[in-house]
Amino acid sequence: MNSKKQQPLKSEKTLAEIFKYEVADGVSEYHLMIHAIQPESTYEEQLNAIIDTYYQLREKELQGTVAIFKRYFLSDASNQADTLLALTAESSDCALSIVEQPPLNGTKVAVWIYLQTKVQTQMLHNGLFEVKHGPYRHLWGGSSFNRAANSEYQTRLLLNDYVMQLIEQGCKLAANCIRTWFFVQNVDVNYAGVVKARNEVFVTQNLTEKTHYISSTGIGGRHADPKVLVQMDTYAVGGIKPEQIHFLYAPTHLNPTYEYGVSFERGTYVDYGDRRQVFISGTASINNKGEVVYPREIRKQTERMWENVEALLKEAECTFDDMGQMIVYLRDIADYTIVKEMYDKRFPCTPKVFVHAPVCRPGWLIEMECMGVKTCENKEYAPY
Repeated sequence: MNSKKQQPLKSEKTLAEIFKYEVADGVSEYHLMIHAIQPESTYEEQLNAIIDTYYQLREKELQGTVAIFKRYFLSDASNQADTLLALTAESSDCALSIVEQPPLNGTKVAVWIYLQTKVQTQMLHNGLFEVKHGPYRHLWGGSSFNRAANSEYQTRLLLNDYVMQLIEQGCKLAANCIRTWFFVQNVDVNYAGVVKARNEVFVTQNLTEKTHYISSTGIGGRHADPKVLVQMDTYAVGGIKPEQIHFLYAPTHLNPTYEYGVSFERGTYVDYGDRRQVFISGTASINNKGEVVYPREIRKQTERMWENVEALLKEAECTFDDMGQMIVYLRDIADYTIVKEMYDKRFPCTPKVFVHAPVCRPGWLIEMECMGVKTCENKEYAPY
């Protein structure tokens, strides 16, 4: 078993970054970020270049893989989502997430794709995408939405529908859901409704400060339809035992989220017979009192954010070297040059994308999330 990041693969039209975790007899997993790099090209040209690069890589570097989850980051969803859906209709081979979070390199589209080998996949009738191997069923959901009257009602409906989707698959929100993402239009205005609805639904599902919450990102992002104020992506695992799931706290650096009225975990790791998977929630420059650290200083906020993520990873006995992908959210596009330079210096080969997406508290200039895997033998659990 080994994991490796390789130097980015650059063509005339795209840049591709790949993380590989390869296993001789089991499931191998890969993270792929593909960026358009010609801002002067049309949206269709950029999108076609990304899709072409993806298929070329599937034939060579990623032979034998199947896509599990794709998230497209668009610069203008209202004018771009329909074209994307039309182009990908024939190859909608996995859970699909589409969100307006403009790539900060000045182009119109980028994509993160999570791929695996030796798994059986199918789209379930209720909209979840099932990935099956051994005793586990991994259930991915992308771009769930509704058009209820406000962000609170939309979030409540999203979560209640998801609870029913999981029950139908023999799962529960508290026992099986590992990760959620909430993309909130005009996050400065609408995030409060998301928080209220999530808190209230969670209580009904035995998700409280005395039990646990779910790792999550709540961030600015738009749907093509302006009436959609919140959209949600999800990941759950059926067939998992409670003792396989562990939550990350890093109390020296971060405080429990319920102390400032929100309900999510800072991070989660899941142990299988052959590996440990780690999911770090959206993390910003915060201290263990819940305060914004280094207001209006992008360099120092970035460094503190890294320190916080590092503390969470350490608790999972991992480092940044184990991370297969990173998504970096910036409130102010003017901060991109500085932040990209900092990331390229520290993480030159980690697949990452920088997008314009305001964080849930205006004082936070930057937030990041990441996901990774490391070899870890646990004889009491079945392999992944």
